Amino acid sequence: MPALDDLFLTALIFTAAVLYSSVGHAGASGYLASMALFGLAPEVMRPAALTLNILVASLAVYRYTRAGQNDLRLLLPFIVTSVPAAFAGGLLIVPPFVYRPLVGAVLLLAAIQFIRTARDAAERDSATKPPNIPIALGTGAGLGLLAGVTGTGGGIFLSPLLLFMRWTNTRRTSGIAATFILVNSIAGLAGTSFSVQALPAALPLWGLAALIGGLLGTWLGTKLLPIPGLRFVLAAVLIVASAKMLLT
Repeated sequence: MPALDDLFLTALIFTAAVLYSSVGHAGASGYLASMALFGLAPEVMRPAALTLNILVASLAVYRYTRAGQNDLRLLLPFIVTSVPAAFAGGLLIVPPFVYRPLVGAVLLLAAIQFIRTARDAAERDSATKPPNIPIALGTGAGLGLLAGVTGTGGGIFLSPLLLFMRWTNTRRTSGIAATFILVNSIAGLAGTSFSVQALPAALPLWGLAALIGGLLGTWLGTKLLPIPGLRFVLAAVLIVASAKMLLT
């Protein structure tokens, strides 16, 4: 990849880290969208996105937990099944003709979810009730497998599900999603490590950009209310990237 392209991609990764971490996400779908726009190979995209996810999610877990915006007790049953499922998903070697439309669909779904959460962001949280254990275990397994296969942490699915099902409130969703993303990204990367031959030379630069973006984004997310407009912008970016993946 030309040096100029590396710089543009690094800037996109920084932007994704800022926007996603401000709402408790680590940015995997944004990183995948950015890499897709520059034509990176699928076997490179997945481990690179998971590595960046781990960096940003670690920071997000610390900051949101410290701010009292987490609920580890609610999250535990989800993690019990999601971690082994994410590891199994990471072991799967998905051919490009399957991977591209799959990621395209994931990005499109993420865009729809961001639009929905943006619309609901101004509403007051209703009364919440944690899910029963069997539902949480089953949901965790499904989201973990999808996280490992697609190279995302699964938070883009968990967050709107938590809010839609009224399992927790908006503020705690950020910390819960960040923790879920962290453990599943670690498991998914462990699974992909058996088939990864090389990582991009620019990954350290991308990692630094993601960390700086995560610092800014988590500061915004813990100190200020999420801005609905940011989610609409994210949705637009994801729709463009999704169309590229689906039509290629």
